[in-house]
This record gives sequence, C-alpha cells and structure tokens, in this order.
Amino acid sequence: MQLKRVVVTGLGALTPIGNNIEEYWDGLKNGKSGSAPITYYDTEKFKTKFACELKNYNSADFFDRKEARKLDRFAQYALISSDEAIADSKLDLDAIDKFRVGVVWGAGIGGLETFQNEVLNYAEGDGTPRFNPFFIPKMIADIAPGNISIKHGFMGPNYTTVSACASSANAMIDALNYIRLGYCDVVVTGGSEAAVTIAGMGGFNAMHALSTRNESPATASRPFDATRDGFVLGEGAGALILEEYEHAVARGAKIYAEVIGGGLSSDAYHMTAPHPEGIGVERVMQNCLNDAGIKPEDVDTINTHGTSTPLGDVAELKAITKVFGAHAPNININSTKSMTGHLLGAAGAIEAIASILAMENNLVPPTINHTTVDENIDPKLNLTLNKAQEREVKIAMSNTFGFGGHNACVAFKKIS
Repeated sequence: MQLKRVVVTGLGALTPIGNNIEEYWDGLKNGKSGSAPITYYDTEKFKTKFACELKNYNSADFFDRKEARKLDRFAQYALISSDEAIADSKLDLDAIDKFRVGVVWGAGIGGLETFQNEVLNYAEGDGTPRFNPFFIPKMIADIAPGNISIKHGFMGPNYTTVSACASSANAMIDALNYIRLGYCDVVVTGGSEAAVTIAGMGGFNAMHALSTRNESPATASRPFDATRDGFVLGEGAGALILEEYEHAVARGAKIYAEVIGGGLSSDAYHMTAPHPEGIGVERVMQNCLNDAGIKPEDVDTINTHGTSTPLGDVAELKAITKVFGAHAPNININSTKSMTGHLLGAAGAIEAIASILAMENNLVPPTINHTTVDENIDPKLNLTLNKAQEREVKIAMSNTFGFGGHNACVAFKKIS
C-alpha cells in the first residue's frame, strides 16, 4: 500500500511567551522567559511560588460569560488555538467533506481546575452533593476535541490521547497515520493543558519534580545546566492542521512542512524516572528515523524533551549521542521549555510548532538560562545555548516523553 504524504497547513498557539503564532515565534527567537510568580492563587505555603502562566489572557476576549462557565481553561485554550490554526490554514469549511476531517487532541490531565474546585466546594459544604451539572463535561479530557468538532461540524475520528507529557505528540502521530492510510483528508491535532492550580502545583511539589528557585523564577527553567533543580510548570495549547498533500496542493494551501515520520516506545523502567542510559529514548528516535526513511546524518535540529530535571536531561543527551554518533555534534539541540516551561500534555504540540517555525525561518531558538557546564554532558554537543543560531534547517525532530515511560518523537521536513 502506498502511504499518502502528510503536510502541515495551519498553526495556532497560546503559550506563556505569546498568545498567537506571531507572538510565540517572537518570544522563541528572542529567548523570552515565560516564568514569573503565580497570580492564580496564594502561594505562601507552597514550595514553588512561580510558573509559566499565560500573560494577558482573558476568557471574555474569546467567549461570552455563559459559554466560558461551561469550559475548563484547558478546553478554552484548545478552542482558541485550533481556531487560529484553522483560520491560518484557509480551509473552506463549506467546501470540504467534514466526514473526512478528524480531531485528535492530547491532554495529559484535562480539567484539573474544575475537579479541584468542585471537590473543594463539596468539602466546605454540609455534605449535600450539590455538584455543578457541567462538572463532568468540563473535566473530562476528551471534551476538548469534542468541542472543536461540535463548533466546526467535523465528523471524522474524534478523541483525546492521554500519555502524560507525550499526549499531544501521540495525537500528532495518530493524526499522521489517519491521513497516511487514507481515512482522513484533514486532521486538527495538538494539545492543551491548564494545570497551574493548587492541586497541580501541590502534587508536583510533593514529587519533588518542580524547581524551587523562588528567588529567580525567570531563570528557573535551565535545561542542561549543572544547577538545574526541576521543571517549571506551564500552561497553554498548540494546534496544527495536518492535511493530505494532494488535497492541500489542490486548494493552493500554504505548506509549512511535511510530517515524514513518528516514533513511539516505552522505557518500561519506572513510574517517573527515565532509564539512566536513555534506552527507551534511544529506541524512540531510531523508530522515528526508520518510519521517516531518513538517516541520522539527515537531521539538522532536535527540540529535546529537555525539562530541566537532573536525570532526564542527561539520559536524553546520552541517547542522542548513541543514535546520531559522529553526526551528533553537527545537530542544533535545544530545549524551548527553557522559555515556555513544561506544558505537560500540550508540550509536544507547541514544541513541534517551534521546530516547524525554526525550519521556516532557518533559525534555531535558544536554550536559555545556561550558566554552568554539567560535566555529565558531552561538551561536543551544540545545545544552542542562550542565543538563537542561524542555520538551514531541512529536517527537524521533536522529542516528548511522559511519566509512565511514554516516549514519542516526530520528524518534519522542509518542502522546497
């Protein structure tokens, strides 16, 4: 069977460093930090008092009050970013076959704030279960793609992938394969998350997963730096329109990039820690190369998972050295989480978008906040430290991994 080619024809982003694609790219190329003291609740008793919140976000700019009350923030973010991507794609929604348009979305947690608030309200009451009738529909992770499809009438495959922080990368790979195999012409894909909440921050603090650099939140996310002490939680969404190549060409669509492959693997090692030698990560990148039909020396950039955790960063870079060998020092390796923080289930989507924009602009965004060399990291690797680097990018890869050992890798190619 001849697989169909798949391209990206629309992008949308709502991130801690920019509330649309233009702002997001401006933040990326200029090394902007999205980390700042938390404004959503009183952090006095919390170990970590900062996060990468959205800036200047007001739901009233996008939804009327009645509609907003029915949507958890993660679902609001999904609708906003997908609307931007659909508009960017210039799809004629009245002309396309909506039975062949799917929505495959990623969310690692879903409506955590809704769940938290409903339970707190019950606990503070007299024991009578007076729950909001929208409690369940607001909370469930699959409501995001459901709302996208309802709004636009898309009647193809519709569901959410849940694989912790790999969720939206998994969603993109599923979307890729639906189009490759001929089941869809178009898929709206990506991911959203809104876990900067009392429960989210408290839970990750209890795991000792978060940075506690409260005296300097803007520099707290520092992947690959010897002084890194954990990740910075972020929120937001990223959306991509994936489309069958001939379908896109026939309507004269702008093509950002071709999606040439995706890889999946499992660490099968630990609930939260990566294998110290990066065996699962090594396998996922090799699977992606095989699926894309490319050689290691074809890759120009890798946007790493790079969360700024002591174990994870080293394991991932070890795996890159093993897979790419002598070519590894020629690759621009970076971690855009140094700027956006870790968006959990939305990470794969916004980082794939960063890779695509790097390709379009021939500019690799930096890994910011690096001050101290880690002796456990190969000094020959180009980690794109502190300043964006110009280079022609023909093929880019994006890594995303999740608690539970879920690994995903997606590869993109420039169409000249």
